[in-house]
Amino acid sequence: MRRSRIATYVTSLLLAVGLTLTGAATAQASSVAAGTDYVALGDSYSSGVGSGSYLSSGGDCKRSTKSYPYLWQAAHSVSSFSFLACSGATTSDVMSGQLSTLTSATDLVSISVGGNDAGFADVMTTCVLQSDATCLARIDTARAFVDSTLPGRLDTVYSAIRAKAPAARVVVLGYPRFYRLGTTCLGLSATKRAAINDAADRLDAALAKRAADHGFAFGDVRTTFTGHELCSGSAWLHSLELLDIGESYHPTAAGQSGGYLPLLNSLA
Repeated sequence: MRRSRIATYVTSLLLAVGLTLTGAATAQASSVAAGTDYVALGDSYSSGVGSGSYLSSGGDCKRSTKSYPYLWQAAHSVSSFSFLACSGATTSDVMSGQLSTLTSATDLVSISVGGNDAGFADVMTTCVLQSDATCLARIDTARAFVDSTLPGRLDTVYSAIRAKAPAARVVVLGYPRFYRLGTTCLGLSATKRAAINDAADRLDAALAKRAADHGFAFGDVRTTFTGHELCSGSAWLHSLELLDIGESYHPTAAGQSGGYLPLLNSLA
């Protein structure tokens, strides 16, 4: 009986201590989350082109309050937020103009980059205006660049991020497939749509490989955009926008909040 009472007492004591420590750990985790220093880098898919509500301070970079970086920082009471992603940015632009706020105190970095290096805008212009054969030839050129040249450029950017923010959690976000295949769809031919999707897969594979090699997390938005591609009937991407060409083939506000934000939430 006595041993039973002692055992009961010890068990109660351990539970009490455990609950206290758990509470302390939870409080610490909340404190860390609330005090996050967050830096958002990259191109138009991170600045929020296509989602509207652009910040006047962003100028031609078109940084949107409906972009996934802005939505994430608003929901997490961050200590600091540097929103440097910019429309049209290449890896060279990130290196020359977006790394200044990274420090040893930076906790979180998000980035999408590589599409402009691979000639995203020119590929889509060619495929919209030219024949299937010309479109496929331009895509082949982009694929060759992604295989041979882009990995080195990504290495340069990722290494610079790690050097400037050695303790940061770095999340690399990819690009969605543009089209739902196997459906009746006005505009580009089925041949062009399939080739564009294949190019997106090649680009995402390169991004995922380089991110993994640098110890960064990769957010594969092809998963969250499934069922919301162009030709799906519930698209989270703009098609060709004649009144605002720059927004063409970019995520809508729903694409930012439903496609990109959940991945950053799960990986940050």
